[in-house]
Amino acid sequence: MSAMPARLAEIVDEFAAAPRDLVLEMLLEYADVIPQLPPDAPEREGMEQVPECQTAFFLRARVTPEKTVETLFDCPPEAPTTRAFAGILAEGLAGASADQVLAVPDDLYQRMGLAQAISPLRVRGGTAILARLKRQVREQLG
Repeated sequence: MSAMPARLAEIVDEFAAAPRDLVLEMLLEYADVIPQLPPDAPEREGMEQVPECQTAFFLRARVTPEKTVETLFDCPPEAPTTRAFAGILAEGLAGASADQVLAVPDDLYQRMGLAQAISPLRVRGGTAILARLKRQVREQLG
């Protein structure tokens, strides 16, 4: 059984160990990780919307011939929490293999202690982002 990528595991541990009152601040630091996509970007082709997010959020996972996963996210700057979820995945999954991505626990954000820091609705949005990403990877592995 594959383990989740080391960098993502580190991020999870950092959050889990952090004092509750710092968690939101730490989370929002990840909002800057994902670059803003230009409106006419060809990358927007084939991106899937995540309706569980309270904001217009789109993603795409691409499995490369080497079986690593490239993630692409599109989220407006006025949704910093959702951007931060994506930023954590973008950083934590960078260079990860398809197996490692599929090994990420579905309750990732709960394990990070975010359920105490942000609303359940937002946690659900983050969980849906991860679930769709994993589903896209599974579909490409066939």
